[in-house]
Amino acid sequence: MKLEITPSGQACGAAVRGADLSKPMTKDTIAAVRAAWLEHQVLAFPDQKLTDEQLEAYTLSFGPFGEDPFIAPIPGHPHIIAVKRMADETSPVFAESWHSDWSFQAKPPQGTCLYGKTIPPVGGDTLFTNQYLALERMPGDLRKRIEGKRAVHSARNAYAPTGFYGAGDRGRSMDIRPSDDAQAVQTHPVIHTHPETGRECLFGTAGYIIGIEGMEPAEGWDLVSEIYRWQTRPEFQYRHKWSPDMLVMWDNRCTLHMATGGYAGHDRLLHRTTIGAA
Repeated sequence: MKLEITPSGQACGAAVRGADLSKPMTKDTIAAVRAAWLEHQVLAFPDQKLTDEQLEAYTLSFGPFGEDPFIAPIPGHPHIIAVKRMADETSPVFAESWHSDWSFQAKPPQGTCLYGKTIPPVGGDTLFTNQYLALERMPGDLRKRIEGKRAVHSARNAYAPTGFYGAGDRGRSMDIRPSDDAQAVQTHPVIHTHPETGRECLFGTAGYIIGIEGMEPAEGWDLVSEIYRWQTRPEFQYRHKWSPDMLVMWDNRCTLHMATGGYAGHDRLLHRTTIGAA
């Protein structure tokens, strides 16, 4: 099976054709997909007809399932989350802020797979930002200030009962389940070395990052905010446009991503798995 890989021409991302993801892949094909994934960070596979079982099998080709807290899985599939929004829904768009999935975990997932089942005719793009580039092009004075620093990650601002998706979040079709468990914290280096490519990049961003270890809260938040303004600049971004039956996989270790709206009046449904840390 020969893959046809077409780079997006933006800061990251590529489309991949020539693979039928509904069928078991050979070791050589898995290796080729993984190599493309590590090179381009975000891969899009158009025109894939996948059942939930086939989505699970594809995910397991790249590692174990990750742990997905605070969101109920779909019935019968404990490792699949439905990312959905109804046509008449008025609550804020889910995940419409930059993040790396579950970066607050001790061992965050290496990647995420998202499969488009119901895709609106307009809007709903997903934005990605290349954190290799963000670090490589970072001004020297800012880089010196973050060298050796560890960021404090937590889900509290999103998934605690008082968080964004807590008790005050109503009228949402997704089954989000806030918990006091979201108050927990975990630290990770602001600059980390990707375990497979060996390249340095930024990891995580404001939202799940709530401060900098060893810094006073106000000072730490000022630094987190300054990093955020840099790492999300347009020149580091890739805008992904969805089509039905498309699977997208991205590397959480070297990218950030965020959802966008613009499809009011249309249903949207995607099924998501995470690839756990190796």
